[in-house]
Amino acid sequence: MAQKVADVMWSMLAKAGVKRCYGIVGDALNPVIDALRRNGEIEFIHVRHEEYGVFAAVADAYMTGKPVAVCGTAGPGVTHLYNGLMDARKEGAAVIAIAGDVESRLIDTSALEELNPYKFFDTACLYIGRVVNPEQVRAVVTTAIMTAVVDKGPTLISMPGDIAAANAPGDANGFTIPSEPMLRPSDADMDKLAAMIEAANKVAIFGGDGCREARDEVLQLAARLKAPVGYSFRGKQWLEHDNPNAVGMTGLLGYGGAYKAIHDADLLLMLGTDFPFSEFLPGDKVKKVQIDKNAKHIGRRTAVDLALVGDIKTTITALLPKVSDKPDGTFLERHIAETKSFHELLQHYVDKGPGIKPIRPEYLAATLSELAADDAMFFADTGTACIWVARHIKGGTNRRIFGSFSWASMANAAPNAFGAQLAYPGRQMIAVCGDGGFTMLDLGDLLTQVQRKTPVVHIVLNNESLDFVNIEQQEAGIVPFGVDFKNPNFAKVAEAMGARGIRIEEPGDVREGLAAALSHKGGPVVVDAVVDPYALSLPAHVPFHVAESFTLSLAKQVLNGKMDSVIKTIERNVRLI
Repeated sequence: MAQKVADVMWSMLAKAGVKRCYGIVGDALNPVIDALRRNGEIEFIHVRHEEYGVFAAVADAYMTGKPVAVCGTAGPGVTHLYNGLMDARKEGAAVIAIAGDVESRLIDTSALEELNPYKFFDTACLYIGRVVNPEQVRAVVTTAIMTAVVDKGPTLISMPGDIAAANAPGDANGFTIPSEPMLRPSDADMDKLAAMIEAANKVAIFGGDGCREARDEVLQLAARLKAPVGYSFRGKQWLEHDNPNAVGMTGLLGYGGAYKAIHDADLLLMLGTDFPFSEFLPGDKVKKVQIDKNAKHIGRRTAVDLALVGDIKTTITALLPKVSDKPDGTFLERHIAETKSFHELLQHYVDKGPGIKPIRPEYLAATLSELAADDAMFFADTGTACIWVARHIKGGTNRRIFGSFSWASMANAAPNAFGAQLAYPGRQMIAVCGDGGFTMLDLGDLLTQVQRKTPVVHIVLNNESLDFVNIEQQEAGIVPFGVDFKNPNFAKVAEAMGARGIRIEEPGDVREGLAAALSHKGGPVVVDAVVDPYALSLPAHVPFHVAESFTLSLAKQVLNGKMDSVIKTIERNVRLI
């Protein structure tokens, strides 16, 4: 029997390393899904919401380094893929979306559920292919695979049902995937870099996710240069743990001596980072070198004195023989001491946590970090979950931390953890969820986790508020508005849905409750942690305009009759304000 076009597509995807496809079936997609059933090599993961499926795929693809498929039927189903595909683009995950399409004879007639994939997905996807003729299948699918795998981002294949069910050309299956290329700057540019390093008395390093495969090389360079090492949130898991030169993060999540280190340096080496908050990066007084394998990242956040295109591992390996040891460690020692001092401040609400009610999120996160497995994977929702994970979840050689760090979507943590659990079934998956995100997207697909018995631990920060938005409004000098809501007892809701539910209201129950959740087997568990809604987290460096606006917001709240909220904010953060 002749292969159908959809059979060829799935065969090629399987050959490329795709093992899972997340999505929801439906009319226009039925011939495609029928071919997936016949294929048998790729598992179909039926989710309740397509967006949940894409977030799961993003973590799956990022963690494994392999392409992952998602699917949605024509029109409304396809539109639900968009937000997750944007996340895949920003986080660099090889996600290949299969979009159902109206029959080819109806294209451009405003048919029911018709959508122009080129216009709709143009921002989200690196490549969009619409298969309207069986002869296209090999070229379109090959391009979608190659682009996703090599450029590390999402692509989309739009396929009408009648084309999916048509006979495929006989030679449609052939393609190969190249190995990861080695990329570094020219010898002349490497010599320029070495000369700048030799001329600088104080060198600092700021690294991002581009250091993922280059941890050893970066730490070796830092040791040689006596350079403090700061990092973005995406770089934390690679550069913080077991690093004697680590000085923390900068930005509004920042902690430690990173801000001052990169501003006090003579030369800053920005390695594999596209850190978007320019106001926290140094100005013209510090010479800056940026190295990234994506040339579009270079120089767009801050002006640089030397722009180098290359992957960090290969570039640093070539650089190390060209630079000598820096004899003076005073610069490093000063910022290590500052980092230690800030960690002592962070520890205050951890140490006092057992006696403070409502539960301090610092205490909750630190206890979670202590109890979790050495190879646990942590997933943070956008919002205050990111603050507590950044500051209090300790990394390790085999620990991983992930979130929507570059796209900043809500409700990513639970689906991220679900996708990673399917990719690594023996490891501990922990989703630190905001209550807003958990009620937005995660509750529906808790049923999916119950059905599949995936042992994901959901830690819901229940403060009945969009807390990070609350903080943002105050930083802008605005009286908080539109951020409060009422929650159910999430533990009881989870139990009603077939999951394990644990509610923690007393600080004395934190350790026992988290231990019970982490030891639960055979399905998901939801920890409803009632945390202090007034807990603040100020960065190690607060820009003047932020401090000024925050103060203005407190004054406005007093004038608007919210004195009680101001008093609670102050009294519950006495060590921070």
